[in-house]
Amino acid sequence: MKIKKAVIPVAGLGTRFLPATKTVPKELLPIVDIPAIQYVVQEAVDSGISEVIFVTGRGKDSIEDHFDEAPELEQVLEGRGQTETVKNLRRIAEMIEVVSVRQKRPLGLGHAVLCARDLVGDEPFAVLLSDDLIEASVPCMQQLVEIFEEKKESVIALRRVPEQEVQKYGIVQGKQLSDRLYEVEDMVEKPRPQEAPSRMAIIGRYILRPEIFSFLEKVTPGKGGEIQLTDGISKLSREKKVYGYEFEGEHYDIGDKLGFVRATVAYALKRTDLKEQVREYLRTVIGEK
Repeated sequence: MKIKKAVIPVAGLGTRFLPATKTVPKELLPIVDIPAIQYVVQEAVDSGISEVIFVTGRGKDSIEDHFDEAPELEQVLEGRGQTETVKNLRRIAEMIEVVSVRQKRPLGLGHAVLCARDLVGDEPFAVLLSDDLIEASVPCMQQLVEIFEEKKESVIALRRVPEQEVQKYGIVQGKQLSDRLYEVEDMVEKPRPQEAPSRMAIIGRYILRPEIFSFLEKVTPGKGGEIQLTDGISKLSREKKVYGYEFEGEHYDIGDKLGFVRATVAYALKRTDLKEQVREYLRTVIGEK
């Protein structure tokens, strides 16, 4: 079973980044000059996925537009001799097939995934969350794909977090099978440190068997009336095996302002056209302190 489809929920309001997100979707906020969502889609492409399903909301049409052709803009740029920029725009439009489904009410991540049921069909699929950027020599999703191809069961990405941060994540309880692989036995959404079963946090990358949809239908809405994806996966783990993999790579939580700044600096330092100037600027800032 090959993983051909990826679900990327993008219906969130992005209230933590207001006023910037009043008219611009948070997924299109740039890390230097590339929208965050483009990095996430590129990870899917680099992991062998051929179709992306965006779960959108009101005001999010511009996300799909970013991955569409822009002939009028290309014509203007070609007239100015900016052929390399035109090539980059065409590459974005051609990188993957994009479809979308609307999440009409903000009922949680589990509900967003459930909205994609008809487009996914009866096959295993990936889920990538746009608030999580992962820089890795082997894409994080590709690491999960390799586990799935071996185990034929659902796999979720894990990262060990400091004790004081466990309340920010879904935390797994599980049996360690090897250096980075766990068999998930249960999971708790944002527990207090003293109640957390471990420090292994769920990061926004999943490969799920289609059976997850029937469990999400039965999940009881929690705080705020939201259907949590972790609750659905927890129910799934009681009937089928679910694995957790502590991925290799650097994780940036760009749903958080400090995480967004960290990602911007880190990605700028990887750019040959920027890294020396950014390093010099950072030395100046540190020196001023």
